[in-house]
Amino acid sequence: MVDALGDRVDTWTTLNEPWCSAYLGYSSGVHAPGRKEPAAALAAVHHLLLGHGLATQALREKLPTHAQISITLNPVSPRPASDSAADLDAMRHIDGVGNRIFWEPLFNGRYPADVIDDTAHITDWSYVHDGDLHAIATPIDVLGINYYQPALIAAYDPADGRGGGRADDTWPGCESAQFLPRPELGHTNMGWPIDPDGLYELLMRLHREYPAMPVYITENGAAYDDEVDDDEIHDAERLDYFRGHLIALHRAIADGADVRGYFAWSLFDNYEWGFGYSKRFGIVHVDFDSQQRRVKDSGHWYSGVATTNAVPLS
Repeated sequence: MVDALGDRVDTWTTLNEPWCSAYLGYSSGVHAPGRKEPAAALAAVHHLLLGHGLATQALREKLPTHAQISITLNPVSPRPASDSAADLDAMRHIDGVGNRIFWEPLFNGRYPADVIDDTAHITDWSYVHDGDLHAIATPIDVLGINYYQPALIAAYDPADGRGGGRADDTWPGCESAQFLPRPELGHTNMGWPIDPDGLYELLMRLHREYPAMPVYITENGAAYDDEVDDDEIHDAERLDYFRGHLIALHRAIADGADVRGYFAWSLFDNYEWGFGYSKRFGIVHVDFDSQQRRVKDSGHWYSGVATTNAVPLS
């Protein structure tokens, strides 16, 4: 890849969303290879990170010195449902398996001790060999962050009537946790709650805990059922989603977060993982039969943001 593109590509990302590859592929089984084996999911986390570290070393050897190397993560932005010890511990479990299991080896060369303890009944971590963590912690230049929604976490209790679902089908070692619905918030067509403050909170946390690592927002956006109206697409909900999140991003930058760029997800309606063509994230509409492209209202609006480097408030 470097031989072919190293003279014209300045930023290289080793992996996109290893959380999805590991947990959706090996724990819940909703993505390839469709396995439901929590121990294999944790092993997949480690080997994805190890692959990243080895790839980073290989890229560093051959890329020009000005090139930047990154990994893109999709961290959870967790909040406890209450200040109770049980809810706070449930959030710790989710944060450990969703965030710190990636952040700590990448930036500090270790797995969190509490995550190892919480998952000891699932795996013995014997696949972590001498030298692995050193390779994983090979320095990178920037961190990519994909953000779509926050998460409200509570201790799992099927009798509490709060409507949550037990987390351990996807999140190994999180049998004590559940994700609560947020009916008071708007939701995208994916069923994801809309709360830009979650992006602000995530960026400020990264700034506090890993202040030396610059960040790019590599994905942020919303899926809605778009309709073509006289050759136009009036996607006011998506436009509002972008406006709210860009305002939150600006607030984080003003408060010290080192964010170098933002990428709307996505430019075109595309093939969305297991949902196929049924979920439209694009700011450009694609007629999948004719392949005709039409810029949506959100695309015209975002063009103005990119051109002026400013977010209109109305």
